Order: sequence, then C-alpha cells, then structure tokens
Amino acid sequence: MDTATKSGIWIIATGVIVAFLYLGRALFAPFAMAVFLFLVMEGFATAIDNRSQLLKRGASRIISILLVSLGFGLFIALMAQGVAQFGGQAALYESKINILIGDLYGLLHLTDAPTLSDLLFGTPGRRLLATLGSTTGELSENLILILLYVAFMFVAQSTWSLKLDYIFPERERREQARKVGDAAIRGIESYLWTQTVISVLTTLFTYVTLIALGVENALFLAALIFVLNYIPTIGSIVAAFIPLLFALVQPELPAWLPAEPPQDTYIYAAIVFGTVAFWQFFFGNFVQPRMMGDSLNLSALVVLIALAVWGAIWGIPGMFLSAPLTVLMMILFAQSPSTRWLAIALSADGRPDKSAGQGPNSQIVVNTTEPADHKIV
Repeated sequence: MDTATKSGIWIIATGVIVAFLYLGRALFAPFAMAVFLFLVMEGFATAIDNRSQLLKRGASRIISILLVSLGFGLFIALMAQGVAQFGGQAALYESKINILIGDLYGLLHLTDAPTLSDLLFGTPGRRLLATLGSTTGELSENLILILLYVAFMFVAQSTWSLKLDYIFPERERREQARKVGDAAIRGIESYLWTQTVISVLTTLFTYVTLIALGVENALFLAALIFVLNYIPTIGSIVAAFIPLLFALVQPELPAWLPAEPPQDTYIYAAIVFGTVAFWQFFFGNFVQPRMMGDSLNLSALVVLIALAVWGAIWGIPGMFLSAPLTVLMMILFAQSPSTRWLAIALSADGRPDKSAGQGPNSQIVVNTTEPADHKIV
C-alpha cells in the first residue's frame, strides 16, 4: 500500500471517528466523565490503601466513594447557596451593574446606556438565558447518568480480569493488553490525582485571600475556581477573572479601601484580580510542574489544541476531559509502530512512553513465561 493510500485512509478514518464521537456525544461524554470519575475514586482508594496497613482494599474503596460523593454534594450545596444569596441581593447587584454600564458608555463617549434589564430581556439576552438554561438542564441529567455509570462500573469491576482472559485467549496478547491498560490507567490516575491536589491548594489559598479582602460569597467563588482548574490553561484564566467580575458588582465594599467612589470599585477589583491571578500563576507554573513531572508529558500547543477539539466535540465535558483523553491517546498510539509517530507528535519531548512510567523509546514488553491467571476452556 503506497503512502498516498495510507494517508487517505487515515484522513477518512479520522473524519469518521470525529463524526461518530460528535453525533454520539449525548452518550459518550457522560460515559467518559463516569470513567474518569471512577478513576479518581480508585486513585483515592489506592492512596488510602498505600498509607494504611489496617484497611483492606474494599474499605479503602468505600471511604474513597464517600469522600468523592461528599465533595460532589458539598459543591452542589455551595452552588445553590451562592445562587440564593445573589438572588436575595438582586436589586443591589442590578443597581451596581447599571452604574458600571453607564461608566463604560461614558468612557467610550456613547449615549443612551442600556440597563441590565434591557440587556437580559432583549433578543440577545433571551437567547443567552435559553442557552444557559438548556446547558444547566443537560448537566443535571448527565450527572444522574454519570453516577449510575460509576455505580455499575464498581459492580462489574470484579469480572474485568476474567473477561479479558476470554477476549484474549492467547497468553502473550492477554498480557500485552493488560500491561497497556495498566499503563493507561496509571497515566490518567496520576494526572487526575495531581490535578486534584493542585486544585485543592489553589482553591484554599484563593479562598483565604478572598476572605481577607472582604469579597462576598467567597466560598461559592472558591468552589467555582476548584472546578475550573480542571480545565487546562483556559480554566485558570477564567478562574482569575470570575472574582474580578464579582468584585466589580459587589454592592458594599470593605472599609479599608483608601479611594472614594467610583474609583474605589475599580481599585478593589484590580486588587482582587491581582491576588487571585498570583495564586493561579504560582501554583500553575511552579508547583504543578514539579508535582506532575512526566505524568502528563504533553506539548503545551497540543494541550490547547486538544482543549479546542474536545470542547468542539463534547462541549463542557470535553474541556474537562481534554488532557486525560489526550494522554490516553498518546499512550495507546505509542504501542503500535504504525501510530507511534502520532504519540511522538503529541508528547512534549518526543518520548511518549514516559507518561506510562516506562523508559525512553521503549514499548511494552510481554513476559511470555508468566503463567496465565485463568485457564481458558
């Protein structure tokens, strides 16, 4: 088969796969989220199991499930509390936003500044509210589906090894499939675990800073920042700007501000933005690379491209899953000579096997002398 034919097959296959993932996003995106949530729980269980000599694996897994479930419940409660608090002060926020809109129009030497009500209940505003409502409804439905997927994954987990034996009757192929799967799981678990620790640290320091600066509803903003930090690059930028926007519209400003209205609002917002951006920059550029090491090993350009591509295919779930999905693709591509060049292109240093915990330029080596776990009849 000549090079042109191979290239044509690759292009057609890629287009078919992308179209398949896009058209089936309502099914595949929740399932992918469930898989990675399952891996987060397993990562917690492994960490608990490694640090405790008294607990068995089952007990560690139960504790992990409870911790993650508690975290989900706490996040939803904080979101509900934040929305309720903003709703209770809606008139004050609307008045402050109208002032800011007037200041912006004055700065641009424009007249007839609209109010917030004009913007929200005009045609563009109604479309935006409809989109937000539809997205929120889809996320709520997907959350239930994700939790069901995770529950069934734990139920079916005990039979995976036996099923693998039946899928690959030959010992050599079975061991190779098992090692490839273990390498992929290690890479993804390492990324998710590191990202969770970084998000916790960034959120903790940001929350303390917001409290010290007198930002209202700091706990709600901190929970939002924690989730946004799972989105590579763009999430950190958005997480730095959200407290800025809330500081701009905060009805009552702290008494320690030296300036007088209206300058105090902009000075306060700039201080909030600077401090929050500092923690994002510090943990993202100094702490995260040291903790993550070679577990990600993706090119920075690849991370941005993956964010755009997976976001276009699966929307918000695709943005959250873009980095681990690309790590998975790199590990799988590295196992075949025909696709290894793709893994090299995705990697940061041309050595994609580092993300799987292997040596440079090495592929999975199968030990054919090791006895099979199960006898295939």
